[in-house]
Amino acid sequence: MSKPRSQEIVGGLERAGQRGLLHALGLTDNDLSNPFIGIINTWSEINPGHVHLRSLAEAVKLGVASAGGTPFEINTIALCDGIAMGHSGMRVILPSRDLIADSMEVATLANGFDALVLLASCDKIVPAALMATARLNIPSIIVTGGPMMPGKYQDRELAVYQAREALGQYLKGEIGTDELHEIEASVCPGPGSCSMMGTANSMSCVTEALGMSLPGCATAHAVSSKKAALAKRSGIEIMRLLAEGVLPSMIMTPQAMENAITVAMAMGCSTNVVLHMLALAHELGQDLELEEFDAISRRTPFICDIKPSGTRSLVALEEAGGVPAVMYELRELLHLGSLAVNGKTIGENISLAENRNPQVIRPLDEPLRPEGGIAVLKGSLSPPGCVVKQSAVSDGMMVHRGPAKVFDGEKAAMRAIRGGQIGPGDVVVIRYEGPRGGPGMPEMLMPTATLMGLGLGDSISLVTDGRFSGATKGACVGHLSPEAVDGGPIALVADGDMIEIDIPQRRIDILVAAEELARRKAVWAPPERKLRGYLRLYANNVGPSHQGCLLEH
Repeated sequence: MSKPRSQEIVGGLERAGQRGLLHALGLTDNDLSNPFIGIINTWSEINPGHVHLRSLAEAVKLGVASAGGTPFEINTIALCDGIAMGHSGMRVILPSRDLIADSMEVATLANGFDALVLLASCDKIVPAALMATARLNIPSIIVTGGPMMPGKYQDRELAVYQAREALGQYLKGEIGTDELHEIEASVCPGPGSCSMMGTANSMSCVTEALGMSLPGCATAHAVSSKKAALAKRSGIEIMRLLAEGVLPSMIMTPQAMENAITVAMAMGCSTNVVLHMLALAHELGQDLELEEFDAISRRTPFICDIKPSGTRSLVALEEAGGVPAVMYELRELLHLGSLAVNGKTIGENISLAENRNPQVIRPLDEPLRPEGGIAVLKGSLSPPGCVVKQSAVSDGMMVHRGPAKVFDGEKAAMRAIRGGQIGPGDVVVIRYEGPRGGPGMPEMLMPTATLMGLGLGDSISLVTDGRFSGATKGACVGHLSPEAVDGGPIALVADGDMIEIDIPQRRIDILVAAEELARRKAVWAPPERKLRGYLRLYANNVGPSHQGCLLEH
């Protein structure tokens, strides 16, 4: 067995200076001889999904210390998509994924950690943690922070996206300012990730399905004692993983990745999962193509009745048995021999699982829909492919042909929506919001939620080279590639052009003659942009969405 990395920091006479610095922390000689376990926390005082992670980190440290390790807690940034939604801050959310992964890598290498427990909860932080563990490939466990309890208003359970839908209801005159305020004050009752299958909970479920967090971790709620117990157990288990030399590459195999995508399709997870799994596969050195998501979705029924695709909150999923119960229902579609961080196989972990509510987690032969949550569309409007959360599309909008209403950016689209310029049958096109053109590929939840609140969700489509929140409902197609700033077909769409979306046939086409598109391309030029700082670095180095928005390192 090779010398522990921490001993490169503190071992030998020549490391007297390093030991002196660590003694300044109150550490004993025995502490310095134990394995160094990095507790990478992403606590934040402005992010409700992360505001409780300090207490969970304390539980992890107790577990590490009880099992003979020396824990060191450090912190990195954690942004809230919901707070950044609809303004310039949203442009840094996806780029923060790579910044967080880089910071985790740098901190681990500089401090000589022998193993890691990473605490994360929200949308880009969980995939960043997965990417960091793949890149570093030292024993690691992820503790996801857990969902918040659902909001309550007039005996209805609410999630945060319903406050944005309420804006549409207000604009339509269905509710007044007082009711709008009551709803916004009710949707988020406390700590945790938003109580729906948005990107945060989607990626937490993916992490558990991969085997990188303990069974039950994804849906154990932020305020529950179960979550604290899982955090402490994670601290104990990391010492076993270190002793046995179990590495993330042994857990996140191609078979485990397929398991996780299958679970995501069955649960109606966010389209952002596609971006993050593509990026994770790259870190693992695995070949994963956009088409594989569609192939898995075609053979995986959609079985979870959870918002926004369904009607229930994450509490219902937890009470029904959580991810283990979902995986038990999917067992004939999974690689049951894949390893998990608790030292057992996926098959062993789900062998005792029970689906306690078949109305929440449907049996495979009684699905909500015969196919999984996400479909990959290709055609003349996006030759390499784009994505739609088909589980959140009404039956009447699975095929739609309509005239384009084109907007260069989300703000212009929102002005038109609030001004009543969008009507039934329209196809709203929002462009120059891709990873390079946005820059940062912002989410379009404000337009989609407002359109839903206006009652247009079953009569209009929206297509964009930007992204969508996991909370998005309706015929919303995102990640169009090539993006507009690169001269992709979406840059050539004009008001009134007919666009056809056929989700069952996996097609998205602009019904304009090739000769006319070529004429437009000949006179097209990208808009001028003045970028500074990290966004300039990101825009200059990020890859296309159909490859996961990878940064060139």
